[in-house]
Amino acid sequence: MIVRSSSLALLIAAIASCTSTGQGQTETTEAQAATIITAPVSETAAPESIAKEPVKPIVPERAEFSLASDPVQGAVIVGQAPSFAKSVTLNGKSLELGADGFFLMGFDRNAENSASLIATLENGEKVEKYLPVRPGNWKIEHVNANKRGGARTSAEFKRRRGPELAQIVGARAQRNDSDGWRQNFIWPVKGRLSGFFGAQRIYRGTPGSYHSGMDIAVPRGTRFVAPADGVVILAARSPFTLEGKLLMIDHGMGLNSAFLHCNELLVSKGDIVKQGQIIGTVGSTGRATGPHLHWGMKWQSARVDPLLLVPAR
Repeated sequence: MIVRSSSLALLIAAIASCTSTGQGQTETTEAQAATIITAPVSETAAPESIAKEPVKPIVPERAEFSLASDPVQGAVIVGQAPSFAKSVTLNGKSLELGADGFFLMGFDRNAENSASLIATLENGEKVEKYLPVRPGNWKIEHVNANKRGGARTSAEFKRRRGPELAQIVGARAQRNDSDGWRQNFIWPVKGRLSGFFGAQRIYRGTPGSYHSGMDIAVPRGTRFVAPADGVVILAARSPFTLEGKLLMIDHGMGLNSAFLHCNELLVSKGDIVKQGQIIGTVGSTGRATGPHLHWGMKWQSARVDPLLLVPAR
């Protein structure tokens, strides 16, 4: 069973608010009024001064962590820390914490079966949450392609691969101010799923590493869009040995997308892209047996499954 990670929209509760009439008086609904506490009113208070007093809704304090979904290998999850948390760690590693208490965490394909979230509050107290991590259900995929991809010899592959990886690592080291991670992700393109995240790959009888993303098979030249807001951190128009023409987008909070085997890139490094914006066309450059879009994602150093972020089809 696939558990899809919800975005911030599924976790934030609506907070009661007030609206003003044209006469400057304050109106509230019955539901809002139930959450409002006002100070006692003096019998001698002027009605005009009472009407101008701001009425503030009460936001309940959070004593525990809140998570949008249960942890599973390959998942990236939005969470909210307890109230007054000044820092949060996952297995001892510090997480970036938004001003509103929200954070992001991911679990690699080979993540251990348990994890620990710890929030340190402003008063020094700690709140801990134990997380059981469900295992993924990984496939085996046989691929009729050269393991070296676009390199003709092993020597050529070694010569080209180092600089390519340096560009990819450098791109992922960037940190951009984007709230794309807070959005409900959408499909970059619709098509047949021809490859799945986490699958053990075997190239013409030779075992390779596990598949780091999902493949969507569509005709060459099909346009694809940004699944969420972000900043372009790499646009490799000269094909890499394995990835071909490569496009990478930083969605913020350590989460990024990589689109491989492109035919054409329609954005450039440094561009700010919006969800649904056309950013490239599908191709078969690099190590590919036919036209398809490979969509890979990483949160910090963990590879995560894009399929768990998008709505079911």
